[in-house]
Amino acid sequence: MSLDTTPPWDDVQNYVDGEWRRPSNDGQDVVDPATGETLARVGFSSGDDVDAAVDAGREAFESWQSTPVEERIQPLFALKELLEAHQDELAEVLVREHGKTFPEAKGELRRGIENVEVACGVPSMMQAGHLPNAAPGIDETAVRKPLGVFAAITPFNFPGMIPLWFLPYAVATGNAFVLKPSEQDPVVAQRLFELIDEAGFPDGVVQLVHGSVDTVNALLDHDGIEGASFVGSTPVAEHVYERAAASGKRVQAQGGAKNHIVVTETADLDFAAKKTVSSACACGGERCLANDVVVVEEGVYEEFVDRVLEEARAQTVGYGLDDDTDIGALITPDHEARVRDLIATGVDEGADLLLDGRDVEVEGYEGGNFLGPTVFGDVDPEMTIAREEIFGPVMGLMAVEDVDEAIEVLNRSDFGNAASLFTASGADAKKVRHEADVGNLGVNAGTAAPMAFFHFGGRKDSFFGDLHAQGEDMIHFYTDKTVYIERWPDA
Repeated sequence: MSLDTTPPWDDVQNYVDGEWRRPSNDGQDVVDPATGETLARVGFSSGDDVDAAVDAGREAFESWQSTPVEERIQPLFALKELLEAHQDELAEVLVREHGKTFPEAKGELRRGIENVEVACGVPSMMQAGHLPNAAPGIDETAVRKPLGVFAAITPFNFPGMIPLWFLPYAVATGNAFVLKPSEQDPVVAQRLFELIDEAGFPDGVVQLVHGSVDTVNALLDHDGIEGASFVGSTPVAEHVYERAAASGKRVQAQGGAKNHIVVTETADLDFAAKKTVSSACACGGERCLANDVVVVEEGVYEEFVDRVLEEARAQTVGYGLDDDTDIGALITPDHEARVRDLIATGVDEGADLLLDGRDVEVEGYEGGNFLGPTVFGDVDPEMTIAREEIFGPVMGLMAVEDVDEAIEVLNRSDFGNAASLFTASGADAKKVRHEADVGNLGVNAGTAAPMAFFHFGGRKDSFFGDLHAQGEDMIHFYTDKTVYIERWPDA
């Protein structure tokens, strides 16, 4: 099989009960952020379309839940091989509709494949425990059981990876699954489902429905959906959590972020500067793990600022398929305009604009949504650019007296997604580990992205729910425990 990577592509379709179906309602164009070229058109699913997907999932669940777990994971092994064989083609599609660079797209897909690998270990992960003679003459056994049909609503910024945070675990544990990807870059999801179809899942076990707000609400309200997963902005995460929970569903909703890097006087400043710029600017800054507030001990502040500026100026902004590109295009003109407005707000509120990326030009791609690295100095923690998620290649630096003040700044944030610390001091690392109120913490690592066998953390306004994406948390989310209490008296 070969994926079509040459746009324009055919209209994007739903995948329901093992068949491709066109969504009932008209939708919107899918546009290349770097060129302005229309790549495809995606329709929006109606309530009837959602009903059809959920009904197919419920019917398939009846037999899938009883399928031996060793059989359930065989299509995942096949899917892993297919994803690896077509990784370059998927990455090219992803670049064209999202705007990030080709290496970033390949790295994203690699992280998705890792989740498929972990889900293949479900036969061990679903074991829940047994205790003989828990009481006189009584044995007790806990078992995990799948629940039915689950849905996931996934964002534009990682359209290849984030669906694979959920789908492999849901189906390996015996559930059926419905994906609603972002309408801004839905083609990668369709290409994933072409491979899923080839991998050999029974009809109805996995479904794909495209759409916008009405489609999401139809899934959240549907009586046939047992639980919902979401990744996106905090306001939408709150909506998803409240609406789905109101109808008795399990919910995990990953929201926005405002992440910090702490640089101590003992840090390797060259290494820290390189990783800081990468963290804030890679993927155009459009990721919830971007550390864009940099808190530096005052003894090395000026020196560190110089090194950050040198690293930032060396970044090449351009088309994501060009080999020398470090930073690609932002997803839409509206999003680019929002980032520009936040830069202007930073200037108005008194931050020192040390590097302005608003005037960047990419030859041959004048219609693209491009911004260069933008660096502010002397940022105050109460400024808008220090409090609100920017989702662009923008960073703000501030000086603090010591690590205690840095932790205070970090913990003052409404968000608790991630942070990173650069230091050579074990004592400082231990202090930050114990006191930083975040769900993902990197030490001498610019982007605190957990491997697939660990959960993806998040706290405060960055997460709504109890069980996170990836790893063992997914097994708990997609199953319920039953305890058998058995006594077999002598005849």
